Amino acid sequence: MLEIIPVIDLMDGIAVSGKSGEREKYRPLESVYSPSPDPVNIALSLRAAGARSIYIADLDAIEGTGSNLEAVRRVNHVLPVILDAGVRDLETFHFMLEFASRVVVATETLESTEELEEILRNYPPERTVVSVDVKDMRLHSRNLEIGLEELRDLLMGYEVDIILLDIGSVGTSSGFNRELLELFRPLIERVIPGGGVLPEEIPELEAMGVRAALVGRALHEGMVRPG
Repeated sequence: MLEIIPVIDLMDGIAVSGKSGEREKYRPLESVYSPSPDPVNIALSLRAAGARSIYIADLDAIEGTGSNLEAVRRVNHVLPVILDAGVRDLETFHFMLEFASRVVVATETLESTEELEEILRNYPPERTVVSVDVKDMRLHSRNLEIGLEELRDLLMGYEVDIILLDIGSVGTSSGFNRELLELFRPLIERVIPGGGVLPEEIPELEAMGVRAALVGRALHEGMVRPG
């Protein structure tokens, strides 16, 4: 059974929503799971609805304008958090482990592939998730000069779960990126698609061998249940 992992983005202490990664246009999240954008309230409702974990993007930390780490810590007492908070290197990864069950190493903010491999060699896969951030089928990164195929081949050497995040599809309900998923098919059992995943696509993802997917908008609008 494919696990539906709820997604929330945090900014200024509350859950927010937006489209296609345009973070300056984000607004307080309206979710069927909570009358307020308080992340702990949302997590409590999601747990009651069957959620087994939750993915949180700390937008302030990713942008380097602050953080929501104490809110993340509180949510982690409710549900195991998979946290993307702008990890740059081994040092920032180690720091983030204090606040969440698993920490995301995202290509958007990572300083180098050397730092990626250092993290993967030093920490167990139970605490680590790699996020391959993609826009227009190109790796989205501030620092990395590496193609998607080369990164896929590098990750074949490590037993780590891999989020495939199509940034251009975030908040759009446009469907998962089939071309990207096909590229990573050799790692399909460790792949977690995110960005625009629709309820009607879940059986197809299961048939492909995918074991978990990140779902934001469709979940908060009540079209799919967590867990």
